[in-house]
Amino acid sequence: MPSDLYVGNLSYETTDRELEELCTPYGVVESATMVRDPETGESKGFGFVRMATKDAGEATIAGLHGREHGGRVLKVSERESASCP
Repeated sequence: MPSDLYVGNLSYETTDRELEELCTPYGVVESATMVRDPETGESKGFGFVRMATKDAGEATIAGLHGREHGGRVLKVSERESASCP
């Protein structure tokens, strides 16, 4: 079962590929996407990663949450599902 993660407090220069590379040591990354402003295309400083397994997701959280990267302390957690009214 895949694990969807939120990765926050990233440098605004971080690319999708760099986000993927950051998480790869912890397991298979199915997708990694930085969130960008739809009008300007500028990064919002966070992204979402889908790890192939729950264990890989947990390892990524344990390995990256609170770790410094690019002069910033990362915030990594399970992605919260958006609820529909």
